[in-house]
Amino acid sequence: MVVELNKNNFEQEVMKSSVPVLIDFWASWCGPCRMVSPIIDELAEEYSGRLKVCKVNVDANSELASEFAVVSIPTVVILKNGKVLAKSVGAKSREAFSDMIDSAI
Repeated sequence: MVVELNKNNFEQEVMKSSVPVLIDFWASWCGPCRMVSPIIDELAEEYSGRLKVCKVNVDANSELASEFAVVSIPTVVILKNGKVLAKSVGAKSREAFSDMIDSAI
């Protein structure tokens, strides 16, 4: 399951999460974001229970994007206990995202 994040649920979903959180920063007009989206959805299923997967639409939630210094999308960030463990900018392979997740959980 993928959680759509906004400023109202960010604290609860991310900062208070008992498992690491992957956040995918994206926008509907971004071609590479559309390529990465199905990969992120698959990883949400694969890591279910061990990782929470969230998405942030940067157009609707620019303040969250600013908090994470997102200047290019897609940007994927992994947090654990509220701290950034990994950050990746640009479209990557499924294996690259899996490696990033494996090193964080």
